[in-house]
Amino acid sequence: QLQLVESGGGLVQPGGSLRLSCAASGFPLDYYAIGWFRQAPGKEREGVSCISSSGGSTDYADSVKGRFTISRDNAKNTVYLQMNSPKPEDTAVYYCAADLGPAASYYCHLGAPRYDYWGQGTQVTVSS
Repeated sequence: QLQLVESGGGLVQPGGSLRLSCAASGFPLDYYAIGWFRQAPGKEREGVSCISSSGGSTDYADSVKGRFTISRDNAKNTVYLQMNSPKPEDTAVYYCAADLGPAASYYCHLGAPRYDYWGQGTQVTVSS
């Protein structure tokens, strides 16, 4: 079975940086597209970024474009989300999820219902 574990969350100041990791076990990660999602208290879950299994296609929410970068190291079965210049409104629980769909090698999407496996989440708090 595939297991996803997020790490790297914590407290960061505005203008700082943080790197989240999503480590997979039980199945090779190169078969999955990976998405990062976040959910703040009282708000719906939001797609933040995603990357195809090949790494050739990525997408970002408008709110994080130019600040966040998604990448993957399939040899290490790990996907990263580099968060630069975080803002207080980025505060949320961040989840990674895996999509094993047939197009995962070529495309990714930010719609949560398409993802098959989810991690438990990691808290990110942006505050001065």
